[in-house]
Amino acid sequence: MRIAVEIDDLRQVIAASEQDVERAITSGMKAVTTGLKDALRQDVVSAGLGARLSRTWRGRTYPETGTSLDAAAYVWSKAPVIIDAFDRGVTIRSKAGFWLAIPTPAAGKTGLGESGGRKKITPGGWERRTGMRLRFVYRRTGSSLLVADDSRINKKGLAVKNRRKSGQATTVVFLLVPQVSLRKRLDIDAIVRTWTGRVPSLIAQYWSG
Repeated sequence: MRIAVEIDDLRQVIAASEQDVERAITSGMKAVTTGLKDALRQDVVSAGLGARLSRTWRGRTYPETGTSLDAAAYVWSKAPVIIDAFDRGVTIRSKAGFWLAIPTPAAGKTGLGESGGRKKITPGGWERRTGMRLRFVYRRTGSSLLVADDSRINKKGLAVKNRRKSGQATTVVFLLVPQVSLRKRLDIDAIVRTWTGRVPSLIAQYWSG
């Protein structure tokens, strides 16, 4: 038996086959991108670190349009320092070698920068925002404190200057500690290994589909 194959027909078969492979690989990597990103987000939420931090995980598949034999998944966090700290478990110390100031709920979430714009809360930013002075209270055991004298807690739960003659109090605004240890709460490597192991089966799934 003799089989005759025209060269043009052979080229078409090879081209069609390569296109199928490209589609399968690209579709498989898109599935990996989405699955890995969602798994990493769920890991953050399950660790009790909140939905906001979980949404810092982003994903992208290359190429963004079309198909390729070299398609790749790229997943990253927009808060890499925070994610890394909870992935490894780290001890945070003050850069100046003194105290870390941990805001209490009475401090609020934002302060004023030196230029007047809203900034992440700090003792200096809190003083600029409220016009009040903080007083240092040293404690031999436990956390030392930064407190606001002649203050009260308003309806929003924030420490404000008390302009009344009664109800004045001293409010703890910041806790001062030499260091804070964050335990490991994420397991990024395990999740990445899981999804890396699924790559062949996902590509095969799209190839057969």
